[in-house]
Amino acid sequence: MNSEKYILIIGAGSDIARPLAYLYAKAGYGIYLASRNIEKLNRDANDIKLRFNVETQAYKFDVTETAVHQKFYDSLPIKPIGVICLAGTLGEQKKSEQDFTKTKNVLEVNFSGLVSIIHIVANDLEQRKEGFIVGVSSVAGEKGRKSNYVYASAKAGFTTFLSGLRNRLFTSHVQVLTVHPGFIRTKMIEGRETLGIITASPEEVAKDIFIAQQSGKDFIYSKWFWRFIMLVFKMIPESMIKKLDLK
Repeated sequence: MNSEKYILIIGAGSDIARPLAYLYAKAGYGIYLASRNIEKLNRDANDIKLRFNVETQAYKFDVTETAVHQKFYDSLPIKPIGVICLAGTLGEQKKSEQDFTKTKNVLEVNFSGLVSIIHIVANDLEQRKEGFIVGVSSVAGEKGRKSNYVYASAKAGFTTFLSGLRNRLFTSHVQVLTVHPGFIRTKMIEGRETLGIITASPEEVAKDIFIAQQSGKDFIYSKWFWRFIMLVFKMIPESMIKKLDLK
């Protein structure tokens, strides 16, 4: 099968990437997988080709190497109809407090590097007047906590960026979807204690993203009830937040 429509997944080494790629491949999209671990991506690409008989290609890509982002995008043989940005790193808050290089990496992976590649894709889609951009942010960006405020600030910036981009691209018929997951069973939170009922599997989040994008939505929480959890959390005054030992 020769796919005419391609999607580009940035951060395709994420645990969400494979189930999400499956959904788009099943729908007939060709898949571009982009991440640093090219060996893993090649295995995933071969798996997707065999399962769904769609064109799938793997590309080595580092979101922090912004100087080569335009060259990377120009190298794609068929420009994608959409991009899904899954790249992210939680980092270690204590190390970030003591070493700015750690802070810088968290900000680059979760915010500035994504802004770079998304703007390149956005400029192309805007000219074509079609397509979609999906950015996976986080509920963490809605209010700072002492345990992860460097990560949270990057996600807050990313959420605001996507909101402004959505306004910009509306008249060009380009969808911009912001995804706010809560806890997900991924490598990022491995070893942390989370309540099972509020922790989603990568497959659940992938399904939420696919349905929301195909439905033309602007913003979703995953799982859906995080909307209400965060509504309550944001109502807690700063004077109380300071006294709570929030993890």
